[in-house]
Amino acid sequence: MCQTGLRSGITHFHRHPGFTGLGPRDQEEVGGFKETQFCRSVRPKVVELVVDNCRSTDGEVEGLTDEYSELQVLSMVNAGLSSLSKLPLLPKLRKLEVSDNFISGGLDSLAEKCPGLTYVNLSGNKLKELSSIKPLQNLKNLKSLDMYNCDVSTLDDYREGVFELLPQLTFLDGYDQEDNEVPDSEGDHGET
Repeated sequence: MCQTGLRSGITHFHRHPGFTGLGPRDQEEVGGFKETQFCRSVRPKVVELVVDNCRSTDGEVEGLTDEYSELQVLSMVNAGLSSLSKLPLLPKLRKLEVSDNFISGGLDSLAEKCPGLTYVNLSGNKLKELSSIKPLQNLKNLKSLDMYNCDVSTLDDYREGVFELLPQLTFLDGYDQEDNEVPDSEGDHGET
């Protein structure tokens, strides 16, 4: 089931298959949903967007545009993504959850489109070599990275190699370089 949710300040609502907005006036089809003018006007105020289990079309989630200018948290878990190259410009995005997709590389656009990222979850993707995460060097604010269940995490020098490649990183898979777990006070892997 496609789970979609928006959070805008204190406004929080989830859209599920069959959601038809607040009424029949001024609706348009967006990402398989009927969307009202109200929903379109909320986009610039949304700070958290969850589109887990929604299928992407040709590597992008329909309706995800740079109109989400205040977006800070984006979750696209199990969305069928093979790349992040079609992400829109999201300058305020801090947390990106894209686990359980088919991403094998193509992370080059993240620094340009999401320069404020502090946390990225790539767990369960098709990353096989350390070189595939090299573009994350350009994310100067990146503090935490998760890559559980990626082929790259089975390499002998995985942890050392990632920390060497990404010196700005504090936590990898929930642990720092000395194998200390992320403290609870750090929130979601380094975020307060």
